[in-house]
Amino acid sequence: MVSAQEYFAPEERQQLLQLVRGLNDRLGNQLSCHDINMVHDLISRGIVEAGLFRRDQYGLNPVLRHLSTALTLCDSIAPDRVMVIATMLYNLCRNDYLDVPRVKTLFGDDIARVVHGLLHVAPLYKKQAAVENENFHRLLLTFAEDVRVILIMTADRLALMRAINHHPNEKFVREIASESRYLYAPLAHKLGLYAIKTELEDTSLKYLNRKVFTRIANRLNETKKERDCYVEDFIKPIKEKLDEEGLNYEIKGRTKSINSIWQKMQKQDVDLSGIYDLFAIRVIIDAEPKDEKRTCWLAFSLITDIYKSNPSRFKDWITIPKSNGYESLHTTVYGPGNKWVEVQIRTRRMDETAERGVAAHWRYKGIKSDGDVDKWMNEVREMLEASGQEGQMSLMRNMDTNLYNDEVFVFTPKGDLFRLPQGATLLDFAYHIHTRVGSTCMGGRVDGKNQKINYRLRSGDTVEIITSATQTPRLDWLNIAVTSKARNKIKNAINERKARQAQLARETLQRRFKNRKIEPDDATLARVIKKMGYKTTTEFYAAIQEDVIDVNTVVEQYEAIIAKPSESTTRGSAEEFVLQPSGASQPSQSNEDILTIGDDVKGVNYKLARCCNPIFGDRIEGFIASDGAIKIHRSDCKNLHHLKLRYPYRIIRTRWTGKAGSQFVATLKVLGRDDIGIVSSITSVINKTDDCLLRSISIHAEGGLFEGMLTVNVSHITLLDDLIKKILNVKGVKHVERL
Repeated sequence: MVSAQEYFAPEERQQLLQLVRGLNDRLGNQLSCHDINMVHDLISRGIVEAGLFRRDQYGLNPVLRHLSTALTLCDSIAPDRVMVIATMLYNLCRNDYLDVPRVKTLFGDDIARVVHGLLHVAPLYKKQAAVENENFHRLLLTFAEDVRVILIMTADRLALMRAINHHPNEKFVREIASESRYLYAPLAHKLGLYAIKTELEDTSLKYLNRKVFTRIANRLNETKKERDCYVEDFIKPIKEKLDEEGLNYEIKGRTKSINSIWQKMQKQDVDLSGIYDLFAIRVIIDAEPKDEKRTCWLAFSLITDIYKSNPSRFKDWITIPKSNGYESLHTTVYGPGNKWVEVQIRTRRMDETAERGVAAHWRYKGIKSDGDVDKWMNEVREMLEASGQEGQMSLMRNMDTNLYNDEVFVFTPKGDLFRLPQGATLLDFAYHIHTRVGSTCMGGRVDGKNQKINYRLRSGDTVEIITSATQTPRLDWLNIAVTSKARNKIKNAINERKARQAQLARETLQRRFKNRKIEPDDATLARVIKKMGYKTTTEFYAAIQEDVIDVNTVVEQYEAIIAKPSESTTRGSAEEFVLQPSGASQPSQSNEDILTIGDDVKGVNYKLARCCNPIFGDRIEGFIASDGAIKIHRSDCKNLHHLKLRYPYRIIRTRWTGKAGSQFVATLKVLGRDDIGIVSSITSVINKTDDCLLRSISIHAEGGLFEGMLTVNVSHITLLDDLIKKILNVKGVKHVERL
């Protein structure tokens, strides 16, 4: 067991004292004695009892690192009790010495919230490949839950970069520098932490390309005295003009960052002497809010009276501020010695926002945004304009960092990161990876657990797709997929499969026609397809391929049409009608006309109404149409009911006589479970029923249920009733009704 005193090397103890004094100076009375004693006691016991603050694999002292991070937060952003304490407690919670409820009890809800956010984000860094993905920033903001978590992470990275200078493990240094360049520097840039961003970029260049960094730094050091003299000469007449106007101001002269100079040298393919805007002067003016714009424009006018301005390099971000709230006037003027100098003019408030504010800098230099992010930026801007740093931090507490709640971010087992819309399923992710992966998807493993294809993804999930060579897209997948890409791929696959099936069915039908020595005509075949209830030839041939309809039935229908063109309705002559024999039972009102269908009536035409398709044995009534023909309706026909109300004098009582023999059309609606082979079972029942012929069938399946419309030819109502009972006995059929 190591004591707290023995834990620190002699040089580290001195550094520890400096860091603690620095925090005390900057935090002032923000930390109470209770805070100081409690944090000190927890860390000391964590070192001595639990050994939680062991040096990491690279020899870094975590206590010093956390103190450095806390001090960096105070210097670069704002002194804040919540962020400092959360930073110091995070390591204890990560190693399960403390938990978030305990932190809440000891220090309150706010600190517990920030600690929870740090713990939530930490596992993301195990996905090493994903850190380089541009979506990682969005995932961090989604997981962080509090903007202060992002600030702590950024400050911690800066403290780490400062600590590893001349570290003996060069590979470790290069990895940290690379990650800082592509992840943390852009993140600081987006948050408006320009000083942190600049230092991270310069330090990254130093560690990754020390030769270039040293060359530029040495050249700048060599010319520093010359540069300082130049800046002094440049600002002297400006000071005189501003003093004459009675303005309160501060003028800062600076040289561009080393990384910025290197980027310009590469972009413009020039050496250091070719960077014409190497110098930059910032004029910061004290002004009341109502006078800010007028004062800045006055200073601009005075400066451009002294030095010639380059109009092409002028930027007005006061009249129209940047989307993150950045305000300033930028102009490049021709200074002494024929050198270009950039001048920035802003007020004290504008400078504080730009240098220390947490402005969401999402659109700067082409970084795009959306409406929700813009709204968040406006909230940040209002926060930054709050008086006092303590006010800023209290407003941050209520800021929502989940700007991408309409998106989910998921990983592959290799650490690749993908973005999908909210509500996306495992099937959507499979199609997002590759069309072939989606089409053969059987399910997947999410964080090591097996999931079905309809599993809805959540941000942070690690997803592995399971495929099978025998799997093919199904129609019900359209109820699972939500992305347009997946839905379009599913539809295309289904249509392609139907087209292949249609081709096979077409070849089968052609062979059957050839066997019967029939040369099929396209127009006649189209009539058969329409008569059997199919809207497209693809559906028709797919039904043949799936054994929904029999090829022999199609050929028989075709032969029937070419033998005698069928009419749209069933007609009969007077020979088929029989008057009611005198001995037959009569209705109570003997003076009514009674029409009996049989063989004894001559000269009377009739039609079976298509709206209800009466069958021999149904209760029926006749209606005298305008052309003199009689239409026979079922007594329960809705159309007949309306005709009775309007034309009661045209109704004629009719009934069936004689023996059944003719074939009549009936339509059945069948509902049931979408089980394998259920359609084949139904058609088999119909085909095995004597005096019953299946004319057409159409099926619609969705959500595990199906609805079928069957058109059959039968000779008697009793036969139809028996058929309905047989279909109801088919496993999976729930309901059958005649239409």
